[in-house]
Amino acid sequence: MLSDLQAYLRDRQQASLSELAECFHTDASALHGMLDRLIRKARVRKLPVKTCGGCHNCQPESLEVYEWVAGGDRA
Repeated sequence: MLSDLQAYLRDRQQASLSELAECFHTDASALHGMLDRLIRKARVRKLPVKTCGGCHNCQPESLEVYEWVAGGDRA
């Protein structure tokens, strides 16, 4: 699943945690370990959280965005 997650981010360049959870049919908290591993390998980075305007109705997972790092496909 780690390689699938990596390929998804490489193809899309950016995805929110909620998008990833939906795509991989898993709980968002289960993805954190895999995303942390890709961050440590400098393949992915977590973008700063953007607020949507202050309504507080957005799910936190939809505001947590991860980005593929150019050149991150090296071994």
